Amino acid sequence: MACIIVIVLLLSTKFQYTKLGDQKMGAIENAAQILRLFGPGRLEVSVTEVSQLLSMPKSSASRLLKTMLVEGLLSRSENPPRYKVGNLLFEISRLYKLNSSLIDAVDEAVKEITRETGHTGYVSILDGADVLVIRMHQGSHALRVFTPLGQRAPAFATAIGRSLLSRFPDNVVRSLHPEGVTSPSPRAPQNVDELVAALDQPRRFGWAEALDEAIPGVGSISVSVSDPEIRETVGFCISYPASHMSDEERNRAITLLTTAAERIAHRFGDQFLMQRAQRALGGGGPVAA
Repeated sequence: MACIIVIVLLLSTKFQYTKLGDQKMGAIENAAQILRLFGPGRLEVSVTEVSQLLSMPKSSASRLLKTMLVEGLLSRSENPPRYKVGNLLFEISRLYKLNSSLIDAVDEAVKEITRETGHTGYVSILDGADVLVIRMHQGSHALRVFTPLGQRAPAFATAIGRSLLSRFPDNVVRSLHPEGVTSPSPRAPQNVDELVAALDQPRRFGWAEALDEAIPGVGSISVSVSDPEIRETVGFCISYPASHMSDEERNRAITLLTTAAERIAHRFGDQFLMQRAQRALGGGGPVAA
């Protein structure tokens, strides 16, 4: 994160040099030191606090804080005037997450599964009660199914969404749907109770499936993996025309997806998936539709 902040500051021509104590330093380094002051125990800072904590003249601290405010690195709360982390850092953080090593590992797995099955593969993350598509690999089959990057869909009515939701306790899942759900089709969960019941499949077997739910005529099989160190969870799936998937193809797709998920889980220390695999004792393998 600090590296990204430095890059952003380098792009700004408004940052000149200031003086920190007796040592002349770049404003980039000064700004980075200010950003490091923030943490769980210090969500806001004042000009006086910055001056004291960094041994910086108040005039320099005030000037730098105001410049960081203009650039979006900080935001301001009044009465008394204090500074807190700005929206720009959250936006950059989201971009950083989209290029994480977990997502890269999942993306490589999806690319290979798409090549082997010919079906379109997706990588998605959970954003509130929705799933957001962040990577896509288009299949080679003549009859193709694809959803554009950046597309949102209600998580409860998709395989990839339920795979991600299955990692939360039931009370958290319910809290994400305080007003219930509006089902897009008769085959999707019709209410939150049905959604919670549907999460039993990915919790027990490690994969979720949806047929004719969010998109008519489209089927999807999905798994999810997590990197507990950075608290990031990613879902990946293949989508296919529901009427063109044989039992043999379906079982093979399940095997490819779950094998990839277990491999990635071991690499990143995803205990949720590893413990589920150990408890399965032979259950949850591919089955005929």
